[in-house]
Amino acid sequence: MGAYILRRILLMIPTLFGIMAISFAVIQFAPGGPVEQVIAKLTNQGGSDRLGGGGGDAGGSNFDVASDVSSKYRGAQGLDPEFIKKLEKQYGFDKPPLERFGMMLWNYIRFDFGNSYFRDISVLDLILEKMPVSISIGLWITLLSYLISIPLGIRKAVKDGTPFDVWTSGVVIVGYAIPGFLFGIMLMVLFAGGSFWDWFPLRGIVSDNWDQLSWPGKIADYFWHMTLPLTALVLSAFATTTLLTKNSFLEEIRKQYVVTARAKGLSERQVLYGHVFRNAMLIVIAGFPGAFISAFFTGSLLIENIFSLDGLGLLGFRSVVERDYPVVFANLYIFSLLGLFVGLLSDLIYTWVDPRIDFERRDV
Repeated sequence: MGAYILRRILLMIPTLFGIMAISFAVIQFAPGGPVEQVIAKLTNQGGSDRLGGGGGDAGGSNFDVASDVSSKYRGAQGLDPEFIKKLEKQYGFDKPPLERFGMMLWNYIRFDFGNSYFRDISVLDLILEKMPVSISIGLWITLLSYLISIPLGIRKAVKDGTPFDVWTSGVVIVGYAIPGFLFGIMLMVLFAGGSFWDWFPLRGIVSDNWDQLSWPGKIADYFWHMTLPLTALVLSAFATTTLLTKNSFLEEIRKQYVVTARAKGLSERQVLYGHVFRNAMLIVIAGFPGAFISAFFTGSLLIENIFSLDGLGLLGFRSVVERDYPVVFANLYIFSLLGLFVGLLSDLIYTWVDPRIDFERRDV
């Protein structure tokens, strides 16, 4: 197993490099970078009058430099070329792309993500500040989806082909087909002061007076704010696990050892939970880390924006809009690395649940 783990870790290096290289290359062609963002703010606020830079010399060299700046950055007309150069140096765009990419990789290897372009805080501190909200959402969604899907999947396997199995499959499929963000908007309209009832708060994870509440009040306030976001995410989160659990149990129930256990006089409950459960739950348990990461990052991206939950999803969205590249790339790097290790962890869980599985005997 040690050799397999080492091979998987070594394969993470080119995978992570490829992810960062492709993302960096795409960013080079994306319009509206951080320099353009600052220029747009200055020109919209009339900053060009203040930063025109003494414009007395209309010589050919200054005109050529100004023309180069104007052609490079949209909306830069009228701004001092020296000021534009200072902006490029401030954001690191005074260096060639390959040099910038190499410096970024070297810093990221040491987990040095620099500072945010538009916030007076280091990127790592900013991510750590927003992470508890996203972790909270990810944990609750994973826990709730497993608490719903595993009993439901087992029941569907036992009642395979009955009306219960048919109508619950319809509910699961419809729930999976409805996007979480669309269901979240519907919940807001219905229950958050839209067109009907005003039962739940519209934004935030706690109330403004949360610090003044008692401990029972804080717990109640937290779940009051989390009800709608969690409901929107759980609807589609439990569908895959439910069907996976059902199919796993059906496959195990039809095997010979189940027939033998029944022939010995064991009850259906003893057969189901004493023999079938461990084997059937192998693939479900192994998928837990991946399910958590999915709920932690991708699942909460739109929901955090809809309900204004100040987590990593909302941070990533705002960073992309603002072209805050250090935050964007740090998020990408951390979650890519985390996803690769979670894949390895899932394989290790497989071997822990079922020692018969040996990844050493198969190619990576």
